[in-house]
Amino acid sequence: MKNIVKQIIGLGFSVLLLVSCKKEYLTPVPQTAIADLTAFDSPERVLNQVRSIYQALKNGNFYGGRYQVYGDIRADDFINETTNGVTGFDVWNLNPLGTSQNSVKNLWSQAYYTINLCNLFIDGMAVKGTSVVGTTLSNNYLGEARLVRALSYYSLLQYYARPYADGNGSKPGLPLRLTGIKGSGFSDLARSTVAQVYTQILADLDFAEANLPATYTSNELNTTRAHRNTAIALKTRVYLSMQNYGAVVTEGNKLANQATAPFKATNGGVQDSLQPNITTIFGAAPVYNTTESIFSLPMTSTAGDNPGTQNQLGFYFVRNGSSLGAAEYSMNPSGILANTNWSATDARRVSLVYLNASTGKRFVSKYQNPSPYLDYAPVIRYSEVLLNLAEGLARTAAGGGVDAKALALVNAVRKRSDPATTITAATQQQLIDAILLERRIEFLGEGLRNNDIMRLLQTIPAKGSVPAKTPSETGYIWPISADELSLNRLMTDN
Repeated sequence: MKNIVKQIIGLGFSVLLLVSCKKEYLTPVPQTAIADLTAFDSPERVLNQVRSIYQALKNGNFYGGRYQVYGDIRADDFINETTNGVTGFDVWNLNPLGTSQNSVKNLWSQAYYTINLCNLFIDGMAVKGTSVVGTTLSNNYLGEARLVRALSYYSLLQYYARPYADGNGSKPGLPLRLTGIKGSGFSDLARSTVAQVYTQILADLDFAEANLPATYTSNELNTTRAHRNTAIALKTRVYLSMQNYGAVVTEGNKLANQATAPFKATNGGVQDSLQPNITTIFGAAPVYNTTESIFSLPMTSTAGDNPGTQNQLGFYFVRNGSSLGAAEYSMNPSGILANTNWSATDARRVSLVYLNASTGKRFVSKYQNPSPYLDYAPVIRYSEVLLNLAEGLARTAAGGGVDAKALALVNAVRKRSDPATTITAATQQQLIDAILLERRIEFLGEGLRNNDIMRLLQTIPAKGSVPAKTPSETGYIWPISADELSLNRLMTDN
């Protein structure tokens, strides 16, 4: 019952954020509760609503950890070590997950809770908030809310709906809720098609691009709050999932319009760029707010302001002696580790893969903060924009040839970590394959592998004792949450 209330009612605005999302810009809120009618009475109260949206997004059941974890463990580069159903064993095992499984219910619930907070905020700004903060700041805030709503709907599509490539978006998508729900009895809504949901996602991101600030006053804010480039970057991901490669190129060129490396965003906003060393972003002493981290979610030691038990990225992926991680998922020795095109001297292999000498098993060690695991949760980095753009260019090359800029883009990412290697390609397909391989290496432990398999309508490869899963088999996508099915009389299961 708790998840049902959380998902559909979303608590309205009766409870404000009780903890900070990051000290620099999300200060503790003195009020513990504000009536709905007064939630938009002052600029600070309006800002509190924005803060609550980010807080919901970074919940451990969503982008605070579980979403990224599921995106990796469904695929073929990890082996489950614990058979613990609480920590995703059913997800890894590619079972036909039941509608009442915690993984199915909790991700759905938290995503729709986040969406409802966005909707309630948008509604409240129309009624009162805009008059309180003024049009410009109102549009900035609305851009943040609509970007988070777009990201949430996009994320749900990757698990609960058929890929866009299956029927060009004609298959059942999600209930497209665009107004806030404050009480029970308003949950009946049929599923929109996948294409209709993507249309709304892109409308939200276009609005966000047009209305978000070009930059904030600090690197921390530029990393942890959405700005104009955040919307553009996410559009490259969305269009890639739709296989609209021409649009990927259009959006990607806004952030990397140079013909050769070094690539950099020069559009008058945040000057996003690759860091010279990948270990600046991940590892033992990471800097979370560089220009490469376009959007990350901050964590603090304040109670409730970190992912919580068994949700943290470090908990799942790392084992380093006895003090860090739970060794839930080791790296599959037959997965990306076995690929001979991933050099042994690559910094991502040398510094971000940990060998447990006592077991001979390897673990992704991007997240090396010990309990309570305060590594920022990555949402999108500039390296992804470069590889999205590279793939868009490669797939739209005139005459099916090898696009020079696409080759330069993938080499920019590779050479940052492996300067001795130069990627070459004699054919268009060789270049595409090189880009897809680079994505597997670059985004290990960041949750993108499942998205890449699904968007290309590929078979999920076998791993360990788990057989391959073809796109036509049960379990290729998840069932709909039992909570939704019980509340929404118009909802249909997968």
